[in-house]
Amino acid sequence: MFNLYRLPNKIKNEEIVRIIRRDFFVLFLKILFFMFLCIIPFGFFAVMLISYPEMFSSPTYLAIIILSTSAYYLFVWLFFFFSFIDYYLDVWIITSERIIDIQQKGFFSRIISEQKLFRIQDVTSEVQGFIPTMFKYGNVYVQTAGTKSRFFFHQVPNPDEVRDVIIKLVRLNQKKHKKEMDKSEQIAVEKDFKESEEIQEIMKH
Repeated sequence: MFNLYRLPNKIKNEEIVRIIRRDFFVLFLKILFFMFLCIIPFGFFAVMLISYPEMFSSPTYLAIIILSTSAYYLFVWLFFFFSFIDYYLDVWIITSERIIDIQQKGFFSRIISEQKLFRIQDVTSEVQGFIPTMFKYGNVYVQTAGTKSRFFFHQVPNPDEVRDVIIKLVRLNQKKHKKEMDKSEQIAVEKDFKESEEIQEIMKH
């Protein structure tokens, strides 16, 4: 399992600010759905017992019922386990330097992408629908320089708060990056000036 505190390509002095997963209510809705799937066979067997009671007294039919029920619950369990893994391992990490998006694709595949904070140009939050509004979860879209596609957080809790945190970090990071760029340019100018003086000195000789 991926250790969130061992960041890929860790940057010097980088700190984790937020670790965000999809809102728990999204998982809760899935749990309710799987509970409903688990109840279906009981209702089906109740109807069958009333309509065809002789089926449950036959060893052959009883074996078929047990086998098919076991296969059904195995499928439901695997489907639920896959949904939980997808929920738990899909994570967004906001650090002092970048945003890291970790997406779990199936049981054995994972996609990790990142965006540097100083490249971010626009951050917007979106809450649509009655249930997301009631439970305060939604999407956060991040637009970076030079890209048409948007980097986004899907069904995360308190999207407005997440947006504000990212905006503050972007401003701080852009100021920091500008200072580093100015310093690098100053060093480059001084280096060019020094090389020019050395060339002139050589030409004198």
